[in-house]
Amino acid sequence: MIFQITRLLLAATILSAAAAQTAPAPYNEPFRPQVHFSPRERWMNDPNGLVFFEGEYHLFFQHNPLGDTPGHISWGHAVSTDLLHWHELPVAIPATDKELVFTGSVVVDEKNSSHQCENHQPCLVAIYTAHNDTPHHEAQALAVSQDRGRTWKRFSGNPVLDRNVPEFRDPGVTWNDETKSWLMVVSLPNDHKVVFYTSPDLIEWTELSTFGPAATVSGQWECPNLLKIPTADGKQSLYALKIGVNPGSLQGGSGEQYFLGTFDGHHFTQSSDPGSHGWTDYGKDSYCAISFNHLPAGEPPTLIGWMDDWQYADKLPTVPWRGQMTIPRHLALLKDADGLALQQTPVTAPIRAKSTSLVASITQPTTTLFTTDQPTELTLTIDPADAQTFGLRLYSDPAHWTEVAIDRTTMKLSTDRTHATNITAPDFPARTEAPLSPNRPLDLHLILDRSSVEVFAQNGTTAMTNLTMPTTQNLRVELFRTQGTHPLKVIGQRWTLRSVWSSAQAK
Repeated sequence: MIFQITRLLLAATILSAAAAQTAPAPYNEPFRPQVHFSPRERWMNDPNGLVFFEGEYHLFFQHNPLGDTPGHISWGHAVSTDLLHWHELPVAIPATDKELVFTGSVVVDEKNSSHQCENHQPCLVAIYTAHNDTPHHEAQALAVSQDRGRTWKRFSGNPVLDRNVPEFRDPGVTWNDETKSWLMVVSLPNDHKVVFYTSPDLIEWTELSTFGPAATVSGQWECPNLLKIPTADGKQSLYALKIGVNPGSLQGGSGEQYFLGTFDGHHFTQSSDPGSHGWTDYGKDSYCAISFNHLPAGEPPTLIGWMDDWQYADKLPTVPWRGQMTIPRHLALLKDADGLALQQTPVTAPIRAKSTSLVASITQPTTTLFTTDQPTELTLTIDPADAQTFGLRLYSDPAHWTEVAIDRTTMKLSTDRTHATNITAPDFPARTEAPLSPNRPLDLHLILDRSSVEVFAQNGTTAMTNLTMPTTQNLRVELFRTQGTHPLKVIGQRWTLRSVWSSAQAK
C-alpha cells in the first residue's frame, strides 16, 4: 500500500511539473495585451474612479472576482506612477448580498467637505451606483478611503441620491469651479438623458438641469463624463460631455458620442460650431471612457476606456481573464477651418524602446515595411500622389490579416478585421469606418498590441479602436495602394514598445 501511494504521489508530481512547463506564464497567455491594462484574472469592464492622488494614478474598474462573465460586480483596483505600468491591488469595494457596485467616480476631498476624512487629512471618496436586482433599483452611494485607496468603508447614510427609478446610474463627479461645489452628471439610461446635480458635501444633492435626448438615442445612455478641454494652442477651453450608447451605437454595439459646448455651472449648452458632435472612437472596441480627476497642474485631460463591446465581450477566448483597457489618451481640442475636433494622443513615452525611421516610395501595389513579434507604435505621414486607396495590412499568417485604409474617393478611414482571426464570436467580424477631412493631413498613428489595433488619424482627430485577436504574435506589416501610377511616399517612425508587465507581477 505504501509503495502504491508513493507511485501515485510521484505520478502526480510529474504531471504537475509537466503542466507547469506547458502552461503560459502569467501575463504571457495567448491574446494577453502587453501595453494595455488587463486584470490578472476574471472579468473586467468599465473603468471607474480614475483619480490621481499622492503620486499615484488610480484605476478602479468593474470586476467580477468570482468569474470570467458579468456578475457579482465589484470594484477592482490598480495603481500606476506613469499610466502604463499598473500594479493590481485587492478588490476595493466588494459586492454584497444587498448591492452590486456599478460604475462611478472617485474624488479627492481635500477640505473634508464630506466630514468623512480623519485626522484633518484629505481622503478619497467614491461615488458609485448601488444596484439591486430584487427589486430592480439603482441609487448613488458613497464609500470612503483613509489610506490612499487601499481599504474602503461604505457611508452609513447610503444612498445619498435616489430618484426611486429602476435605471439611474454611472455618476461622474468632479469639482465645479464655477460654483465652488461638487458637480455630478448621472444617466437616466432609457430616457436618453443625463442629469446634473450640485452638492456642498458629496452627501446632499440638488438637481440643476438635464441634457438630452440628443443625437444618437438608440439603446441606453450610460457612463456620462463632463470635462473641460483646452484647445491645442491653449488659448481657450470648451467642455466635452461624453455619453456611452449601448446597444445601437455607430458600429452597432457599444460606443461613445460626445458633445462640445459650454457649461455655466448649471447648464450644458452644445456649441453651434461644426464638429460639436462626434464619436470619441469610431471602432467597435472603446466604451465608457472616462477622464482622471485631480490631475497635477499642467497635465492635459487624460482618459481611459474599456476596449471591448457588449456584443461579444463575454465570448472572447481569453484565459484566465476577460477584458482590457485602451491606451491612455491625452485630450485637446482642435479648432480649424473645418470646425471643432476632439484630438487624442496616446500615452506611450514611458515604454518606447528601439526606434526606427521609415521611408518608402512605392509604385507597385504592395511592399513589406517590417515584421515584428513585439508591441509596436507606428507613425506615418503619407503623400498618396494619385493613389485612390492606401494603407496597411497586418498579416499574422497568409490567411489572416487586418487592414487599415484611407479611401480618398469617399474620404473615409476604415479598419477591416473580417479576415483577422479564426475565433467565432458573434458580431466580431466587422469593418468600421470614420469620416476624414479633406483639409487635414493624411497621417496615421497606430498602437499594435497582441490582440488589438488602435488607429489615430489626421493628427489624432479621428480615433478607431478594434480588437483583432490575430492567429499568431508575429506580424508582417505591408503598405498597399490601389490605382495610380505616381509614387506613393511615406515618411514615418516605428518604436518597439516594452511590455508593461514586470517579472514580479508574473509570479
